[in-house]
Amino acid sequence: MSQGVELRGVTMRFGDFAAVKGVELDIEGGEFFSFLGPSGCGKTTLLRLIAGFNDPTEGQVLIGGKDMRGIGPNGRPTAMIFQNLALFPLMKVWENIAFGLEVRGVSKAERRKRAEALLELIALPGQGDKQVSELSGGQKQRVAIARALAVEPQVLLLDEPLSALDLKLRQHMRQELREIQRRTGVTFIYITHDQGEALTMSDRVGVMSAGRLQQVADPQTIYEQPATPFVAGFVGENNRLLGRIGRVEGGAAVLDSAIGPLRGRLGGDLAVGAPAALFVRPERLGVQPASGTPGQGGHIPATIVSRAYEGAFLHLTAEAAGGTVLTVHLANSAGLPDLQPGAAVALIYRPEDAIILPAEAAA
Repeated sequence: MSQGVELRGVTMRFGDFAAVKGVELDIEGGEFFSFLGPSGCGKTTLLRLIAGFNDPTEGQVLIGGKDMRGIGPNGRPTAMIFQNLALFPLMKVWENIAFGLEVRGVSKAERRKRAEALLELIALPGQGDKQVSELSGGQKQRVAIARALAVEPQVLLLDEPLSALDLKLRQHMRQELREIQRRTGVTFIYITHDQGEALTMSDRVGVMSAGRLQQVADPQTIYEQPATPFVAGFVGENNRLLGRIGRVEGGAAVLDSAIGPLRGRLGGDLAVGAPAALFVRPERLGVQPASGTPGQGGHIPATIVSRAYEGAFLHLTAEAAGGTVLTVHLANSAGLPDLQPGAAVALIYRPEDAIILPAEAAA
């Protein structure tokens, strides 16, 4: 049965530098959990703390309710897949998969049987006698997963394992990984800076910045309801409009900005007059003629600066009052107007599609 992981006030210092700061988190058994953040945010350090390569300076790491302090990687119910995969080139595929079992003294016949079963699981049946050099990048990735699963870990740790693959193969391997996790029921803890990976594969995502967890939630909540300006700016693309709170109306507010008053959902405890920022995603902005009648939603007069045709989408850059630059993503449809640079337009959005957060630094 898969085990959960608990982080209790985990801090990790290297000299005067704190790579991880007071992380509190419960990861459930059987969950696919991803740590998402930029390079240097502390996510790999957290993974190494869970794996047992380091003990935290402060706090506890518990697996299955047991404190892991002082227990090294070999004594923990975990397995880890590194970025470079570290497959043995002089071993056959099945020998790579069964290596951990050989170290544990399992007989050759049983090792081969287990390897063949895992080859079926990763959709590489009958490939056990191949050399690693005969495999494609995606096949090598699956063999690394099988090798980690061979020792029957309760928790599988994955440190950006898809980073070396090309885009199409990465997208395919996302589906493969998620399906393997569902079939095995093993707790997966995944490290990535790729938002697409985190959002498409995970049950929940923890967004990190400067050693701290900014927000933990399911992918849709992370994207639609960012809790901090960092999350709003880092996860997906967002337009950021600065101003001060002019009015608060229940769960909504009006931002007084250089563009004019802008309405949106209130995403924090902000009082009238407080500096704030409204975030609205490019795909939530529409375009209408500048002469159009303003509706009840957001209405931003602007001028088209540039356009980029990308087949299914049209990407626009527009400039509003005060030199504010916004991006707009429009689905390519039959009724799309001929929007050229220099055209005067109004960018429109529904207030419920925008969120107002404190005016802190965004990603």
